[in-house]
Amino acid sequence: MNNPQRTCIACRNIKEKKELIRIVRTKEGEIEIDKTGRKNGRGAYICNDIKCFEILKKTKGLDRSFKSQIAAQVYDKLIDELNLL
Repeated sequence: MNNPQRTCIACRNIKEKKELIRIVRTKEGEIEIDKTGRKNGRGAYICNDIKCFEILKKTKGLDRSFKSQIAAQVYDKLIDELNLL
């Protein structure tokens, strides 16, 4: 059985889904890290690397992925959460 692969929205590298962190926008519009990979909502994947999060923030990658404006504080919150993982 093939392992599903996803593309990091920051560095554009293709990796196995389980190697990446899923960021999800819920129906309520909240942006959060999905540790289970199963939350409902629109998902985007990023490497478990602070450099990719910095690229994501600089290029506003989540804005493109979720087709809406994402506040800078959301990026900062995600970086803080990454440091806790």
